[in-house]
Amino acid sequence: MNRTSALYGEFTSICKALNDELRITPVLYGSLGLAKTTGTDFSPQDIDILVPLIFLEDRWDELCKVMKRLGYELIDLREHEFHNGEMQIGFSFIEDLKSFAAIDYLNLAVVEEDRAAYYELNAVDYFKVYKKSSEDGYRRTKNDQKDLKKLKVLQQILEEKK
Repeated sequence: MNRTSALYGEFTSICKALNDELRITPVLYGSLGLAKTTGTDFSPQDIDILVPLIFLEDRWDELCKVMKRLGYELIDLREHEFHNGEMQIGFSFIEDLKSFAAIDYLNLAVVEEDRAAYYELNAVDYFKVYKKSSEDGYRRTKNDQKDLKKLKVLQQILEEKK
């Protein structure tokens, strides 16, 4: 099993726990979400998940308990990152999609797979996200032009759909 498949399998396991225990329908985000949406392997290194803001603020302890039960340890409170010795999970909040990339998060497509329900961004949404991210000097330096490569692939996909 390749890394992308392993990460996706782990995401669906976490997703089921979030669905069942916290009644969260998360968003699969980042390179893993992009790979799932486009069918292109962008070699994701971690799992990025968006949840409602209330779970990063008022209900953070509940989210931490679920992650601990799943074998994850909090490694960075500020970045909401967990690690289990093999995989890293980062949480952010779904509401940021609107202000960050003008994405209507209330109308995202729902995917149900292997008893896990989650929201998925489409290629247009990801184009908006990576376009905005590419304007960020920190991400541009940190990601060694990865965002620009993703934008190029997304642009080709969107042009083919015209």
